[in-house]
Amino acid sequence: MVGAVAMLAAVFTGAATSTAAAAETGSAGATAGGWTCPGTVVPPGYVITGFNRSGCNGAGSWLHEPARDGIWTCSYSPIVTGYVTTGYISSGCSGIGSWQHSLARDGIWTCGGSPVVSGYVMTNYNQSGCSGVGAWYHQLVRNGIWTCPYSPIPAGYRSTTYNATGCGGLGAWYTVRV
Repeated sequence: MVGAVAMLAAVFTGAATSTAAAAETGSAGATAGGWTCPGTVVPPGYVITGFNRSGCNGAGSWLHEPARDGIWTCSYSPIVTGYVTTGYISSGCSGIGSWQHSLARDGIWTCGGSPVVSGYVMTNYNQSGCSGVGAWYHQLVRNGIWTCPYSPIPAGYRSTTYNATGCGGLGAWYTVRV
């Protein structure tokens, strides 16, 4: 009963505000998820999925949501560990651009600038992939795989023979276990 009275008092005095209301009024207070104002830290495991230009008294507000496979995020969103970017739409997120986040897996195409998750290497390149940004094919490292320029080479492997026509014409190196 005391809790209910305190909650009613907060409502009537205006002490309680929702995350969306805080974003509209300019409060930079952070809670996990929801609409926030510029400068609010994105909580660990969350991404930015929406932008409202008129939020936060005209400063713009950002929607934070938990990361999940296939979610579309705004440019400037963090990329959660274990995820890669797999699609791009320049008009997304109110015109600032959107990136699709997917869990890393063997045989996935990622956009240029995407992180390479530990244990994976880039093995092919498509210049027109990801709406013209360029796309890299990721595979789990193994003995005898061809890797592209800029691909990380995990510990225990080394690059040997070069093939100038590999990786969509960028060149490729034969990678072997040491």
